Amino acid sequence: MNILGISAFYHDSAACLVRDGEIIAAAQEERLSRLKHDPGFPARAVDYCLKEDNLTPEQIDLVAFYDKPWAKFERLLETYLAFAPLGIRSFLKAMPLWLKEKLWLENRIRKALPGFKGKVIFPEHHQSHAASAFFPSPFDRAAILTIDGVGEWTTASWGTGNGNRIELAYEMRFPHSLGLLYSAFTYYTGFRVNSGEYKVMGLAPYGRPVYVQTILDNLLDLKEDGSFRLDMKYFKYCQGLTMTSRAFHKLFDGPPRKPESEITPKEMDLAASIQAVTEEIILRMARHVRKQTGETDLCLAGGVALNCVANGRILREKIFDRIWIQPAAGDAGGALGAALFAWHRYLDNSRGESVDDRDRQRGSLLGPSWKNDDIAAWLHAEGYPFHRYEESFLLDRVARDLADKKVVGWFSGRMEFGPRALGARSILADPRTTDMLAILNLKIKFRESFRPLAPAVLAEDAGQYFELDTPSPYMLLTAPVRAERRLPSAQGENSADGIERLYQTRSDIPAVTHLDYSARIQTVDGRDNPRFHALIRKFKKLTGCGVLVNTSFNVRGEPIVCTPQEAYCCFMKTGMDILVLENLILEKTEQPAWTDDEVGY
Repeated sequence: MNILGISAFYHDSAACLVRDGEIIAAAQEERLSRLKHDPGFPARAVDYCLKEDNLTPEQIDLVAFYDKPWAKFERLLETYLAFAPLGIRSFLKAMPLWLKEKLWLENRIRKALPGFKGKVIFPEHHQSHAASAFFPSPFDRAAILTIDGVGEWTTASWGTGNGNRIELAYEMRFPHSLGLLYSAFTYYTGFRVNSGEYKVMGLAPYGRPVYVQTILDNLLDLKEDGSFRLDMKYFKYCQGLTMTSRAFHKLFDGPPRKPESEITPKEMDLAASIQAVTEEIILRMARHVRKQTGETDLCLAGGVALNCVANGRILREKIFDRIWIQPAAGDAGGALGAALFAWHRYLDNSRGESVDDRDRQRGSLLGPSWKNDDIAAWLHAEGYPFHRYEESFLLDRVARDLADKKVVGWFSGRMEFGPRALGARSILADPRTTDMLAILNLKIKFRESFRPLAPAVLAEDAGQYFELDTPSPYMLLTAPVRAERRLPSAQGENSADGIERLYQTRSDIPAVTHLDYSARIQTVDGRDNPRFHALIRKFKKLTGCGVLVNTSFNVRGEPIVCTPQEAYCCFMKTGMDILVLENLILEKTEQPAWTDDEVGY
């Protein structure tokens, strides 16, 4: 039984192939179209999923789309009518696409799959999120919490999963939304909605949460169970093309920051404040869900579940014994959830038992891969010099380069599904110097200097570096660096101002130690990604350090690279020193002169 899951038409569209309950392939459209956060119909991702398993459309038995288009359209119409005549510009912008394509999704799907004769089903948006959270998890039963901007009407839901059943018991409804509240502050602080929220999270430690009470007193009425109602006079996302209103701007003493302008202490304080409020809301929700369900394990999905700082708080507060977060927690993961919902709930198939307490996500390494010979043939044809190594020698060589402070582009195996680079399409570096943070942010990623870098740590060594006693394979938990690794001279250090404070040396792994001594951690298990695990072990043997800097293989404004051609392009446009394409190594100093039209995306 081959089931194709699809998500599309909001942001981060994707496709996923599930066969007999096993996740075979999944990819976001942006990685193939090269349009960041591509919301369009994922024709390329669908084509990849079929080719990965050598399937034709005729061999697809069922297609599951991740939400109900008519219910979403109903919400849009009711919202426009409620605010009319306000919002006419937004209405006129949205309606043509709805009337031309979004409402006729079954026709669009069948057109994209000539020869497909099966049924198309439409789970609810938060059913897809819940399915993506529970069914791949290692738990036989668990509580489920989903939080995002909005699906059809639902903005958050909770319930339980047991075997092949998921039951959602409660929902919050639009326009009252934690995801949209956070996005309003993303917009107001000058970042792009639906892509800049993680920048707000990264900026938060620079500020003071001085606006928390202002937010709680004016913007929302928060209940003990984490539910709330927003005062909509402060927001414009129901009727306009912006997130915040004049009343919001007046409350916070001025208009939104212009994108790309200087970040001031005000933006830092706003980021700290909305992050604190968000954590408080999520903690209240989690406590309520624990009390109502009695479950000891929690599964999370929805875009807000990508807030790794809040996830770490749930663990440290010991509300649940264990939590599992869908690696593609946002809309992309809805494609995976829809396909699993179809297999387990719609077709009523059992899950089977988890093996060795491991999840069913396969390390989220579900995307395309390339063979050495094919890469070598392309490099030969283009005249790009390279060296081919046997595996053990290659790992030794790369570990030495990393220990020598070289920056390595690492292209290995199947591409990750989800927003995090997990050791398949990664840029790697030595975490032991503060300088590496500036080098990667400013000279290689070409991004904001305040952005923290993440550590990839050997799973067996994680407790030696971080206050973390649970696996974090998908880089979705933040935890403090252990006290004994912090440098006393940096404790309470305030000699620098603003962004420059990040470049103080705070620990013996300073490149991955954020301003508040936290880190967004990836624990690397040899069972899920043996090659990446082996590389870190080689680095540890040379240096004594079982940690590498791991950041995504892309530059600001572009999706993570998918193909060897894109990897080479990114390598040559940046300050990376070494490029690893499977078992081939390219050195920057040996490459011919580069022009941007050398290799097209």
